[in-house]
Amino acid sequence: MPLYESVMQEKPPIVLDIGNAYTKLGFAAEAYPRMIIPTELVLTTTGETKQLFDYTQTDQLYDQLVDFLQTIFFKHLLVSPKERKFVLVENVCGQSVIRETLARALFMHFDVSSVLFVSSHLTALSTLAVSTGLVVDIGYSETTVMPVFSGVQIMSAFKDHSYGSCAVHAEIKRQLLATGVKESLLSEQVLEDIKLRTCFVTTLERAQAKINEQPQQPPPSVDYAICDDDAVIQIPGTLRESVYEILFEQNNERDSLPHLILRAILDCSRDVRRALVESIFVIGGGSMVQGLLARLKAELQLLLENDNYYAAHFHGELQFKFYSCIGKQNFTAWLGGALCGATDLIQSRSLSKEAYLRHEHVPDWSNLCDNYRLNGN
Repeated sequence: MPLYESVMQEKPPIVLDIGNAYTKLGFAAEAYPRMIIPTELVLTTTGETKQLFDYTQTDQLYDQLVDFLQTIFFKHLLVSPKERKFVLVENVCGQSVIRETLARALFMHFDVSSVLFVSSHLTALSTLAVSTGLVVDIGYSETTVMPVFSGVQIMSAFKDHSYGSCAVHAEIKRQLLATGVKESLLSEQVLEDIKLRTCFVTTLERAQAKINEQPQQPPPSVDYAICDDDAVIQIPGTLRESVYEILFEQNNERDSLPHLILRAILDCSRDVRRALVESIFVIGGGSMVQGLLARLKAELQLLLENDNYYAAHFHGELQFKFYSCIGKQNFTAWLGGALCGATDLIQSRSLSKEAYLRHEHVPDWSNLCDNYRLNGN
């Protein structure tokens, strides 16, 4: 799509990707977000740090969103949101109350010009300039698998599961507590740093040897220094290679990540399955770990060879292929939103302030009649 030059020369649209753990923020047509900040706010009354989506009533969520957005605009981006265009990257299965409340805060409190809601899975593929792919998003609280064919999301084949970075943190904490480490030392920031600095996905051969209880040499243990407490804890080698096994655990529910991917492909029509097998795109902060793609490919090939159910449905020899991310996996969806904000989509598909004030309703992204009516056509 052509670059919408007049918009970019005046005020570039603001692009936000508000996740459960981190928020990516910046401007359209930029290659990287300006900042990646925790999705939390400091309460002005008590000074307590609180998660943004920790709320009991809609009015409370509205107030928290206003405080959080003010921090973004006036502390990090240093711009006035008034009469600005916005691109909001969202999960298609996200909560409607959050979507509606966020739009109300932007239009009613900050007086923005327009808001373009875009799907995180579609925008991730747009960074590759392809329209077909199986997008696997390993986020903080969940992992989602969305097949996309010719720019259309196949919602009937959408899969998700509760394992993500949060589950990995819980497993690290459980194993460290079992070794005698004090719980007070294991804050969420420490657990995330341990995951990033020391952990990895082991090979399929070592994982199977462990399941079969075959003796093997564990990876070396490492020392981890906790600066705030001047303490040093030891990270066992068995922990380093085992915490990510929650993605590959075998059980009767067949809900491991490889099973989730194959089930999503099988729920699509036969004529698109091969295209999805050859265009898997793994994104999300939880995927930024050494060895994940190699292990995932080996697990998928093993299931096709040894599982009668999958062998009966996938005919012919298949080779799983993975796309490489442009930039980093944790802000791939934001980058797609920044690309959308630099095209004429920002004019043709945005929800304008006038349309919102007439109906006070955000159109569902999949309801074309709803979109058509609310944009005043």
